Amino acid sequence: MSVFLPRGRHLLADFHGVAAGRLGDAVAIEALLRAAADAAGATPVAGHFHPFGPGLGVTGVLLLKESHISIHTWPEHGFAAVDVFMCGAARPDKAVEAISAALAAGSVALREIARG
Repeated sequence: MSVFLPRGRHLLADFHGVAAGRLGDAVAIEALLRAAADAAGATPVAGHFHPFGPGLGVTGVLLLKESHISIHTWPEHGFAAVDVFMCGAARPDKAVEAISAALAAGSVALREIARG
């Protein structure tokens, strides 16, 4: 009988009750995801962040050697959806903790999926 060892951990985090001012700045969101990658021990290789305009959200992805972190924000709803998928020795839970601290959400719903 073989033992299942996942190739990676995929964390899905929904942040509710976030101040709108924390969710609309693409430059700040990119810096946040890069800091989260660093906290997780992951290595960024490329990123792309798209702002939708004043008062609107940001969609972004930070590609990592270990996989990716993505974010979609809705300032008008105080909501951010974050995807953290990492393999190897990287710690996706540490990335989520860093993002959570920076966004100061009223509540966080977190799900984990073992991949592979």
